[in-house]
Amino acid sequence: MRAPISVVIPTLNAATALPGTAAALMEGVEAGLIREVIVVDGGSTDHTAEVAEELGARFLSVPASRGGQLRAGAAAARGDHLLVLHADTQLAPGWSEAATAHLSRATPGAGYFRLAFDSGGLPARLVAGWANLRSRLFGLPYGDQGLLLPATLYAEVGGYPDQPLMEDVAIARALKGRLVALDGVAVTSAAKYRAQGWMRRGGRNLWTLARYMGGVSPERLARDYTSN
Repeated sequence: MRAPISVVIPTLNAATALPGTAAALMEGVEAGLIREVIVVDGGSTDHTAEVAEELGARFLSVPASRGGQLRAGAAAARGDHLLVLHADTQLAPGWSEAATAHLSRATPGAGYFRLAFDSGGLPARLVAGWANLRSRLFGLPYGDQGLLLPATLYAEVGGYPDQPLMEDVAIARALKGRLVALDGVAVTSAAKYRAQGWMRRGGRNLWTLARYMGGVSPERLARDYTSN
C-alpha cells in the first residue's frame, strides 16, 4: 500500500526554515504516512530551491500568491490526503499518531493541530491560546496550524482560492462543520511576533481578519499588510 499523504509547503525565501520543517516530518515517513513532499515556491531569491532538492522534495515554482501556490501544490499531489504546512511550522513529536488516528476515521474530514510558538513566554501562550480558542469556537484555524484532509474533500469544497492572503480562512469557511482538532501540536516561528511586538502583530492579524470578513478584498489586505 502506498503512503497516503502528500505534504504541500508554500515557500518564499524559506531556505533557513525548511530543514527543521522537513526533519519534523521524518516520523511520518517512518510510520509509512508520507508519500511525497511538494515545495511550491513563489519567487525566492535565497537557496530555497537547492535546499528543497537536497531534502528530496518536489519543487514547483509559480507566481507569488500563497493561495495560488497551495492550489498548484494540491493539483500536483498524488496522495489520497493532503497535509498543508507553512515552511516555518514544525509538527511536534507524536503528530504521526494523531494523523493516523484521524485517517482511520470512517469520514475523516479536515483536521488541524493545536498552535504553539517556539519562543515568547507568556505573550506567546496568550496568542496561541486565542488562536486555539478561535479555531474551536468559530472553526477558523490559520495556516500555521497545518491542515490534513482527504484530497476528495479538498476538491469537493473547491480547494484554495488563488489569493495572496486569507486563503486559510477561505478554505476553513468552505470546510465549515467538517473541521476537527487533532491531538497534536504545530510549533510555529515567533520571529515576526518578536520583531513587531506580540500585541501589535496579534491585533493587526485580528483587524485583518475582521476586514476580510467584512468584504475587503485579499489583494487590498495584502497591500496594506506588507506596507505597515
